Amino acid sequence: MSAPVEYSHDGDIGVITIDNPPVNALSHAVRSALALAIERAANDDSRAVVLLCAGRTFIAGADIAEFGKPPQPPALPDVLDALEALGKPVVAAIHGSALGGGLEAAMACHYRIARADARLGLPEVTLGLLPGAGGTRRAPRLMGVEAALDLMLGGQPVSAAQGQACGLLDRVVEGDLRDGALAYARELVAADAPARPTSALAPALHGIDADWFARKRAAAARAARGAAAPQRIVDAVELGVTLPAREAAPRTRELFLELVAGTESKAMRHLFFAEREAAKLPADCRAAARRDIARVAVVGGGTMGAGIAMNFADSGLPVTLLETDEAAAARARERIRDTWSASVSRGRLEQAEMERRLARIATTVNREDLREADLVVEAVFEDLQVKQDVFRHLDAVCKPGAILATNTSYQDVNAIAAVTSRAADVIGMHYFSPANVMKLLEVVRGAATAPEVVATVMGLAGRLRKIPVLVGVCYGFVGNRMLTPYGREAQMLLLEGATPSQVDAAMESFGMAMGPCAVSDLAGLDIGYKARRARNDLSADPRYFRVGNLLVEHGRLGQKTGLGFYRYEGRQRSADPEVERMIRAEAAALGVAQREITGREIVERLVYALVNEGARVLEEGIAQRAGDIDVIYTSGYGFPVMRGGPMFYAQTVGLAEVHRRICVFREQHGAQFWEPAPLLCRLAQSGAAFP
Repeated sequence: MSAPVEYSHDGDIGVITIDNPPVNALSHAVRSALALAIERAANDDSRAVVLLCAGRTFIAGADIAEFGKPPQPPALPDVLDALEALGKPVVAAIHGSALGGGLEAAMACHYRIARADARLGLPEVTLGLLPGAGGTRRAPRLMGVEAALDLMLGGQPVSAAQGQACGLLDRVVEGDLRDGALAYARELVAADAPARPTSALAPALHGIDADWFARKRAAAARAARGAAAPQRIVDAVELGVTLPAREAAPRTRELFLELVAGTESKAMRHLFFAEREAAKLPADCRAAARRDIARVAVVGGGTMGAGIAMNFADSGLPVTLLETDEAAAARARERIRDTWSASVSRGRLEQAEMERRLARIATTVNREDLREADLVVEAVFEDLQVKQDVFRHLDAVCKPGAILATNTSYQDVNAIAAVTSRAADVIGMHYFSPANVMKLLEVVRGAATAPEVVATVMGLAGRLRKIPVLVGVCYGFVGNRMLTPYGREAQMLLLEGATPSQVDAAMESFGMAMGPCAVSDLAGLDIGYKARRARNDLSADPRYFRVGNLLVEHGRLGQKTGLGFYRYEGRQRSADPEVERMIRAEAAALGVAQREITGREIVERLVYALVNEGARVLEEGIAQRAGDIDVIYTSGYGFPVMRGGPMFYAQTVGLAEVHRRICVFREQHGAQFWEPAPLLCRLAQSGAAFP
């Protein structure tokens, strides 16, 4: 293997080139070689130095796989301090992404130049960390304290133009980056420009009073639901701008190592790797040739169908949207335009780009217009017979080799495929609402789905900017199947004495984006009611989802009627004493004794219900890995990323303890609801982790 870092000369300019594919991560080997290159540059007759990277990107970050392992010197902060200490101008030449440790390396250089399409960011907060190699000291000196904090707390990269405007970059070039960087270095030499160490610059503290950082810490705690990393980032920036570097650096390093060792960062790093693992194809699909997807169609222009069409158009694909009549087609077009117009009004989308995307979507009422589609996604009512009827028509109209996908949330993909003559071409593409925004895509492989169809859809998900997770067929697949016992326990708790507000508050304090009662109101209580009515395999226990059924029977369908578990003014919810009275009366009629219920019991019963069903899903092979379940729940259901997903969270608690509590619930509430999953029993006994 060639060295990951090379040092060469172009005349009197030293050139450090990092070549560590695929993303030039700052692994131990790279750090060691970079330290040697810096030492050579310090001791030769070069008059300036350019730092650049081979391949498709600048340094895209540290090697995350090394986090939590025994440190191997040289540490990145020491390497970057040595880079900054070079007594000659150092120019960072950035292309692709300069993220995390990559941007920290660029900021340790004295000058920065980037290609126009470069992206710059400090996303460590998304891994439960802070910039640990001087970024909290250097960024505020280049771009100002508040802008630097916004970059770190938001975790999102900025463009090269934005980077130049805020002070991160000195120049943006359109042509060859290496040539531009060398020319810039020679300009600096000709002008006898100084080395300009970033850490020596004075931080701009205008408007930063004695309480400023305390206010920022409090705001970060509220915004991140108590997560530690945002608050420690504020701490580190405060250290970086109020103390000399020699004092700030070791204290910042302590904060970084504290976060690395914490459960929060371990959980978020678990999800980082789990997302990448979930996107990998199973063995029988890896060699399959992918089909070309140039034109797509969507059947059904309701909220979900319109969102799916927008997702394709956002990604540059032309879409034919089929509706039942011209009036429905007009409503779909209006729905799409209104959604994109809202993005334009918020400054998230240019008007011209909106018009280009609109031009990619054609509506029709003629099934024959689907004939040339390479992929058709059905998004009609959640009714098996309706969906089967759609697929009979698709089978008759669509060309050979077209992929026929169903967006069903619950129904049997095999039963849908069975009504066609091409079951191998049928697959599930379960989007989450709003489909043009939510990142998760459950890819449902039927019994007959061809490997090349799986490979094509999993690959297409990347183009659609989705996180794909391949799952098997059962009612509700992974996410919605697990949601059933979660919702069941929420409603059991209501009968036993908790209020909707108490249940939701406990789960939101745990970190859920919304509590189960508020989520049900948002989705529409009638959706679950109708789904349960269509099944004959559910518990006959009269307590089972009794509260939700009762509300629907009284016309309380959630936000859309202004009344559900809560009373609504617009989207603003408030507790409704009438609901609490109804629940108390129903509990008395069912003979359920009400009592005080703690927040801890609420969290345990809801989360452990997820875990127990997740263990069954794993054992049945519906999910390939526990990490896949965690990705589904954090990306699609609002489970807190700082907990790592339900399966990872259970392992932080200890599977033996989770099993013990489930056994307690079995004794208290009945084996029909709380029988421990066989896989959980075995793992609790053996001390092993979820596969």
